[in-house]
Amino acid sequence: MKTRITELLGIRHPILCGGLGPGVSDGKYVAAVVNAGCMGFIVATSPADEDWLEHQIAMCRSLVGGKGFGVNMYISKLAGGADRMRKLIPLLADNGVTCVETAGASPDAILPALREAGIVVIHKVPAVRYAHTAARVGVDAVTVVGADCGGHPGTFLIGTMVQTAHAARDISLPLVVGGGIGTGSHIAAALAMGADAVVLGTRMMVSEELWVHPSYKEHIAQLDGTQSVVVKKLLRDHHRVLNNESARDVLALENAGSADFEDYRPHVVGALAHNAYSTGDLRQGMLDFGPAAVFANKVQSVEAIVDELIDEALAASQRLDKLRVVTSQNIVAAE
Repeated sequence: MKTRITELLGIRHPILCGGLGPGVSDGKYVAAVVNAGCMGFIVATSPADEDWLEHQIAMCRSLVGGKGFGVNMYISKLAGGADRMRKLIPLLADNGVTCVETAGASPDAILPALREAGIVVIHKVPAVRYAHTAARVGVDAVTVVGADCGGHPGTFLIGTMVQTAHAARDISLPLVVGGGIGTGSHIAAALAMGADAVVLGTRMMVSEELWVHPSYKEHIAQLDGTQSVVVKKLLRDHHRVLNNESARDVLALENAGSADFEDYRPHVVGALAHNAYSTGDLRQGMLDFGPAAVFANKVQSVEAIVDELIDEALAASQRLDKLRVVTSQNIVAAE
């Protein structure tokens, strides 16, 4: 499958595996994604020590055999958010990072430094209107995610099917789409609608190479995708997460009308999520979780997941070919 994204990133498959929660997408996992012919992103922030990112980049570089790999950079809208990411760019440039997945605030403030480093910039947004803004500031590609995505689906909560068709019609840049994507037929459909690649999140949480606790993965594999809930709506920071104790505590605050972040802080701090990933205890923490979990029904290697997705995508494409042949034959018969 040759698309503008596969050519831009030098990958075989039109599949990106987006940055998972803080500290989750590490060097070992991203290397497995890259070696499977896709593009992955080490998250730039972690609850661990300050040298965590440098260590993970070095690990990934040692495992990919010269292939490019990416880093996820969440640009906080709070004061100093862009500066914190800008300081990391020399580390990326010196260690073989070929692209970044930016999200959050506009990447405008860090684009010059990334351009100078020769790093491809793909900016992730939750609505097409923001993709237009990203295109104006000069990113190389955009990712548009729909309401189905685990993590931050934006405040409009527009479905992925609508977002994909809208973005493909209105955005001229190479286009990645995501949200609820978990099968090869989704990939085929996205490409048919005009996208150049898809981005996966929840579907990959059962990857063997992820360091998260085995019982966490096994639990995800038993869920049917209906266990997600959108929280922090009153804060205008919509977050689709697993419906656990922390999520219900946050919903109770929202139902009470609280819009003070300090009330929410004890339930949303990153340390709770990191503990859940480490111990397998899913009761607490804001754990990114989307309905595509229904397709993540067993723990597998990254390579096995990708192989399955590509086989399914090809089968979906062949089904369309067969339908076209039948239609053509019917037209000829009618004439």
